[in-house]
Amino acid sequence: MQITVFTKPGCQPCKAVKRWLDQKGVAFDAVDVAESPEGLEQVRALGYDGVPVTLVRDEAGAMVDHWHGYVRDSLVKYTAPAEVAA
Repeated sequence: MQITVFTKPGCQPCKAVKRWLDQKGVAFDAVDVAESPEGLEQVRALGYDGVPVTLVRDEAGAMVDHWHGYVRDSLVKYTAPAEVAA
């Protein structure tokens, strides 16, 4: 599983998503849309106007899920241990 979090400076919900992932020991890429026009375009292509946007891809790189904001249920779904998530 590959997780990308699209963020911007000073965004408290962005910090909360990244903190959650860090605390769960989940590797992720953070893309600052203020510095990455490509990242901003990806966010817009998904239909969002703001951040944080979390994008989940499977091992093959296919998009599995995405959401806007700090969505605890989605974070739990993708950070639960395999034996619990199964």
